Amino acid sequence: MTVTLDESYEECRRLNKRYGSTYYWSTYLLPRVKRHHVHALYGFCRYADDIVDDLGPAPVTERDQALRAFGERFFVDLERGTSDDPVLKAVVHTVRAFAIDPDCFHRFLRSMAMDLSIASYETWEDLLGYMDGSAAVIGEMMLPILEPPSPALALGPARALGNAFQLTNFLRDIAEDLDRGRVYVPQADIRKFDAESAFAERRVTPGLVDLLQFEIERCRELYAVAELGDELLPPSSARCIAGARALYSRILERIEAQGYDVFAGRARVPTREKLAVAARLVRHQPATGRGVPE
Repeated sequence: MTVTLDESYEECRRLNKRYGSTYYWSTYLLPRVKRHHVHALYGFCRYADDIVDDLGPAPVTERDQALRAFGERFFVDLERGTSDDPVLKAVVHTVRAFAIDPDCFHRFLRSMAMDLSIASYETWEDLLGYMDGSAAVIGEMMLPILEPPSPALALGPARALGNAFQLTNFLRDIAEDLDRGRVYVPQADIRKFDAESAFAERRVTPGLVDLLQFEIERCRELYAVAELGDELLPPSSARCIAGARALYSRILERIEAQGYDVFAGRARVPTREKLAVAARLVRHQPATGRGVPE
């Protein structure tokens, strides 16, 4: 059954609300006319991620074929300007409406394919190679929607924010990633802080605490770089990004508050707290476009 464009955007919105609630509530700080475009980008990323991680017992070869087929279908549909897929119809419309560089999607799919064959990364630089396509590129996709007056100046902070978001996820999801046979914390860092036993036995050790303190500080440095981009955005866009950054930063605080025990449960920011941050930013939007300091 052919879906309408409105139905496709609604499907992307449902995916965003269900699986990416922090991003979802942050979109409410954008003008209504732009929110659905952010949902569409999330829908694309979620679709690909589900192929890699949520096809049940499907072998790697089958996942790889499915991911390739998804990518091929997207680029064919992008070329013809429309799609019959319930998710891709909205994605194609958003990409063409904002002239988002198709290379961003090539890079994203390349990193998703890496998850099918690479279980860990030796160094931070190695991990950044993966994150270029899985995280930094999301910031690049978002920039045309955020409409900075000088996109070239806003590019660095946008990439830093994408990396900060993903590193936050990596630290929060250590146990979940171990279940999938993956470790996204650099192996060199794990050895440096003598945290190998923590990962092997899934328990908090002094080495794990030292490791997480190091990675959290690295993450906060990325957030600090990202914040420099606020003044480069229109007020409504800066408000949205400030909200997302504030909420994601609180995940790090939750990890610290639970004694760095990332094996005991996923660090979460309650929905009521997300709504409170959004409401505060709406009430106190500054004339310069900079977000409200936390």
